[in-house]
Amino acid sequence: MIMENVLHRPVRTVISILAVALEVGMVLLVVGMTHGLLNEAARRVEGVGADVMVQPPGSSFLLGLTSAPMTIKLGNLLSELPHVKVVTPVLLQFNTTGGLNLIYGIDMATFDQVSGGFVYHAGGPLKNPDDILVDDWYAKANHFTVGQTMNLKNHDFRVAGIVEHGKGARLFIPLQTAEEMTASHDQANIFFVKCTDPGYTDDVAAQVRSRLPNYQVLSIREYMSLMTSNNLPALNAFIAAMIAVAIAIGFLVIFLSMYTTITERTREIGILKSLGASKRFIISIILRETTLLTAIGILGGCVGAVVARKVILEAFPTLSIDLSDAGWWLRAAALALGGSLMGAFYPAMRAAQLDPVDALAYE
Repeated sequence: MIMENVLHRPVRTVISILAVALEVGMVLLVVGMTHGLLNEAARRVEGVGADVMVQPPGSSFLLGLTSAPMTIKLGNLLSELPHVKVVTPVLLQFNTTGGLNLIYGIDMATFDQVSGGFVYHAGGPLKNPDDILVDDWYAKANHFTVGQTMNLKNHDFRVAGIVEHGKGARLFIPLQTAEEMTASHDQANIFFVKCTDPGYTDDVAAQVRSRLPNYQVLSIREYMSLMTSNNLPALNAFIAAMIAVAIAIGFLVIFLSMYTTITERTREIGILKSLGASKRFIISIILRETTLLTAIGILGGCVGAVVARKVILEAFPTLSIDLSDAGWWLRAAALALGGSLMGAFYPAMRAAQLDPVDALAYE
């Protein structure tokens, strides 16, 4: 009986399934994008290879949100601390060309010592003031090749090399050039500190805090733990809002589908009740039909999210969509099923309360 109900109006059935699939897909993609971007940003900072990072007082753990630089001389102070192997300064700038990205102004020699050096897909290191390094994802997304000229912040750069992604930023320019562009001589936004051994990380961080008590000092391990949506209330609010919209779509479509189903089958329901069908039996038929539609929609939404991820990443290689969290797959399915059953509950109750005589007389 349930299968006959589902197949009786194929267009309406397909629309109901697509609504649930859209709901599930939206939840998975929104969460995947937000978590993916945060995780990918954290992994890139970890990929610099440092053990401790030092920022100015009052800095956000989100790099680039502070405009208060530090003097380069602090690097000499940090280098003199026990168990510190090398310190590299970085001057940060935001870039909006080809997406929102950070530009690292780096001292090539010390940055290579901290990071272990770039892996070059093409070209070579920074040699001239107007040279720039771009990572492979950025180069692919914007079709850059070695030797090509690119304009950033009204400054023309020559692409000196295309490097493996994952070492902090997607764009790297000489520190001196970054200073000239920001009119900040001998300044840095962040110092990356490499210890002689990772086991000394906590000791070095404690020493830096004692020497620079008002500065933001984080081990890379601490930084990684902060890069979650739970530490970004605005991001959590955005996720909640998008999930609410997705649930509303599924709820309304299922409600409309089940309500019109009950209206069209009033006479059939009257026949069932006249044959002795209980209210519980009528409600169970409606809810089981809803569950079947929702289950197919959930499966379609999961498959659609995976396909959409591949399409999006092909079109925008610098994006990161993380769909590896099994907990959110279960939550998306539970939200879709809960919203659908709520949408079907009123139509089911209305069907169960129909008077058999009135239902049989319904035209």
